Amino acid sequence: MAFTAKDVQMLREKTGVGMMECKKALTAADGDMEKAVDLLREKGLAAAAKKATRIAAEGAVYAYVDEDKKVGVVVEVNAETDFAAKSDKFQAFVKLVAEVIADKAPADVEALLALPCGTSESVAEALREQVLVIGENLSIRRFVRYEGDVVAYVHGAGRIGVLVKFDADATMAGSDVLKACGKDVAMQIAALNAPYLSQETVPAADVEKEREITVAQIQADPKNATKPEQIIQKMVDGRLNKFFKENCLLQQEFVKDSSMTVAQYVASEAKNAGGAMTLVDYVRFEKGEGLQKREDNFADEVAAMAK
Repeated sequence: MAFTAKDVQMLREKTGVGMMECKKALTAADGDMEKAVDLLREKGLAAAAKKATRIAAEGAVYAYVDEDKKVGVVVEVNAETDFAAKSDKFQAFVKLVAEVIADKAPADVEALLALPCGTSESVAEALREQVLVIGENLSIRRFVRYEGDVVAYVHGAGRIGVLVKFDADATMAGSDVLKACGKDVAMQIAALNAPYLSQETVPAADVEKEREITVAQIQADPKNATKPEQIIQKMVDGRLNKFFKENCLLQQEFVKDSSMTVAQYVASEAKNAGGAMTLVDYVRFEKGEGLQKREDNFADEVAAMAK
């Protein structure tokens, strides 16, 4: 019995198992959907699929740099509990995934899952194996990969991961000065979480929204009711400048030396070393941000076990 790509998708939705395994199961079952489900269950994949319905908002963020290939990666892999995320098996798996991303440059998570991984046929298969070994739902949530002069920083045992990218000349590229500067900047990103790289990169819509909020705040203050329009405009501009200094990384005060901005710090470090470099991009992942957290009720769990 022949089957179509729609059948493969249907089996995937029904079982939670990856596309390649679903295709193999349908091929072995000669297109019979129920038989394919049974085959997946026999292989133990159904157990992993069942776990896939459970919330995984713990885990770890890992940042990694391959200095020989000049490639950096930050990846978030989630687990159900912090206990499982701290296990050696989980940590080793996260590092292996980061290495695959660095080496193969997949376009997205779905492309990553199809790539070979260690002794497994694919990352998806390796992930399912870890689900069965660790006993929790695991998921690869997201990643970013940079090429060039990059520096990685991990804070709080995988709670926050940062990757920064520089445009550097021959003197600075790969230098200890660049690495030290990158770590300083990455630590600031981890701590203050600037949403924008620079004033120039703030979307016009965000600037206009902030301007509207600022105008409304000023007009709501009775003390400003009789002030001329040009004074009001100067107040608005002043508050917008403060917004840029607080929310744009390059315009922020450098935490280790408040006499200069981050941009000035990077430029001064390069100048002192006789070269030039510019911070051009960065990414900051925080474990579980935006995800629903698992909430365990011990009393309910005991009652369920008693039944």
